[in-house]
Amino acid sequence: MLSKTDKINSFDPNNLASEDSNLFGLPFTAEESEIIIIPVPWEVTVSYATGTAKGPEAILEASKQVDLFDTDAPNAWKAGIHLLPLNENLAETSVELRDRAERHIHKLQQSGEVENGALESINKACSDMVAYVQHECGYWLDRKRIVGLLGGDHSTPLGFIQALAERHESFGILQFDAHCDLREAYEGFTYSHASVMYNALKLPQVNRLVQVGIRDYCAQEVELIRNSKGRVIAFFDEALCNGRYEGRTWKEQCEEIVNTLPEKVYVSFDIDGLNPSLCPNTGTPVAGGLEFSQAVYLLRTLIKSGKTIIGFDLNEVAPGEDEWDANVGARLLFKLAVFAGLSNGVIGE
Repeated sequence: MLSKTDKINSFDPNNLASEDSNLFGLPFTAEESEIIIIPVPWEVTVSYATGTAKGPEAILEASKQVDLFDTDAPNAWKAGIHLLPLNENLAETSVELRDRAERHIHKLQQSGEVENGALESINKACSDMVAYVQHECGYWLDRKRIVGLLGGDHSTPLGFIQALAERHESFGILQFDAHCDLREAYEGFTYSHASVMYNALKLPQVNRLVQVGIRDYCAQEVELIRNSKGRVIAFFDEALCNGRYEGRTWKEQCEEIVNTLPEKVYVSFDIDGLNPSLCPNTGTPVAGGLEFSQAVYLLRTLIKSGKTIIGFDLNEVAPGEDEWDANVGARLLFKLAVFAGLSNGVIGE
């Protein structure tokens, strides 16, 4: 069996990826990789369009079209980035419960009532999913790997954040998103994708939540932000755009955003934080948002500041028929992995 060094020496990053290769066409096993990506094909509580549960599989295929040369770290691929196998039981449960969740939502909209037993069973299954993610992420964190999570809807990283809270006294979250995700038990779902940051704030270890690209929110969420005493800082998309129209540079805005974050940072990236032309099939697209290069520049500013990415997720990627979202998602996942590797010293410039 070839060692990792042998694989590096024999691997040509300029060649086409083989059909049966792992993420980005890389040849490394999980044990040989510094960066582990955990797929979570789950979308039970999505409140508009579906498809995000298919994101991990679609991104795996799209990743094989991503060139491995990266200007921030030309040899980043040598560290190893490995996508773990899809949990088929999780995927099947998501499909089964999504049908039941849709019936619950429809009945709620029609009469204000809930389907008998539906809410309890869905909340229980979502709680089990959170526990599964917490265990899986903890396993690899304890083996000193950099961990990334690939959803699925935005409810999926809560267990990861809980795992980090068990291992770090304090850290911040940098959230790219069109939505605040600060609703309490949205539509009755305790672990709704629209409630993930509300739930994350229950953890005292999360000492700062910084949100970027927000442009769709309710009065309850605005009130929570205002009453948080600075624990939650939202850089609303409209305000960022107005600032640039009035002469501020994106560089200045990125430095302001990064300066609000503590030394340890978890990056949570809902792809609908981007302009919907880049992710038209995501569940809840909203006009406006960041361009791909703007998001990358902000992440680069974070790394240059000397702060450490302790984990990251990418979620709400629904491939669609043309697979465009998956293509963008794969490239974004690569940049997230590169920046996390750089900030932890497992990837050199």
